[in-house]
Amino acid sequence: MTTKRLLPRLFACAALLCAAVSPAMAQDAFPDRPVRIVIPFPPGSALDSITRIVADPLAALWGQAVVVENIAGGGGNIGADRVARAEPDGYTMLSSPPGPLGFNHLLFRDTRFDPATFVPVSLLGSVPNALVIRKTIEAKTIADFLALLRASPGKFNYASQGVSSTGYLTMKLFEQKTGTSLVHVPYRGAAQALTDIAAGHVDMFFDTLTTSLPLHRGDAARVIGVADTERSPLQPDIATFHEAGVTGFRSITWFGLALPPKASAALAEKINRDVAAVVRRPEVSERIRAMNITPGGQSVAETGAFFREQARMWTTLIRSLDIEMQ
Repeated sequence: MTTKRLLPRLFACAALLCAAVSPAMAQDAFPDRPVRIVIPFPPGSALDSITRIVADPLAALWGQAVVVENIAGGGGNIGADRVARAEPDGYTMLSSPPGPLGFNHLLFRDTRFDPATFVPVSLLGSVPNALVIRKTIEAKTIADFLALLRASPGKFNYASQGVSSTGYLTMKLFEQKTGTSLVHVPYRGAAQALTDIAAGHVDMFFDTLTTSLPLHRGDAARVIGVADTERSPLQPDIATFHEAGVTGFRSITWFGLALPPKASAALAEKINRDVAAVVRRPEVSERIRAMNITPGGQSVAETGAFFREQARMWTTLIRSLDIEMQ
């Protein structure tokens, strides 16, 4: 074969090699500029705190700034939509609780993204939800409390942050699983609800152990049961509803990291390894545990399976309820 005929084939082979190698080379170089993590809620939340706890050492590991940006509104939809429309190159990520990544599209008319299209990276942490009640309710065990509720349908009320909150959805799941009937009292946020629980103005509230345990430990209210299959290491003396016979009742608040739709699997794996390495550092995991949150760091596969399982659970519940979309 002459050189003249061979050159075009050599150029074609070189182009194919470059196409195959370029993604790998780009992967190795990530990140070569600042990375942005969007939180779709205002500052001051547990989500905000845990994201910043992880972001600082991640920036040191990468040698690049990791900027945490709060883009609040629409129940988390505005910030999540911003990430959904970002380039899938890893330089914009979403740090989110269950709603935007699991069920908001079933509750909000103006949701312009599909939660299932986000690319899972890792969990930063998780904490079971628990039922906190005013301390003057005369029930010391889950069995006693359920007997009290069943004997007086419609007498007891509960707080929530609105129908799109996990607090509300968890209580609706609780009613289904226990055959109870309760009265809903909406609040603007968890802090106000917990204040009224402590003051005895409202009977109960499904909240995270992160914020309810201080009231429990301070004898201002009582956490009567944990919505998980196993007792929490944060407070192992509190029984689960599962062991009290309310099988299949599980509600967890979690904080997940995800990439925009169409991000590559290789990129997700690379970021996952670095995030997991940071979360497992003793000084980082201790700060997370100090918030009454169990540190994350799961693999991409485990995180994806968890996201899907959570989405299925909440979707089944929401579709069984007559909730008017907002």
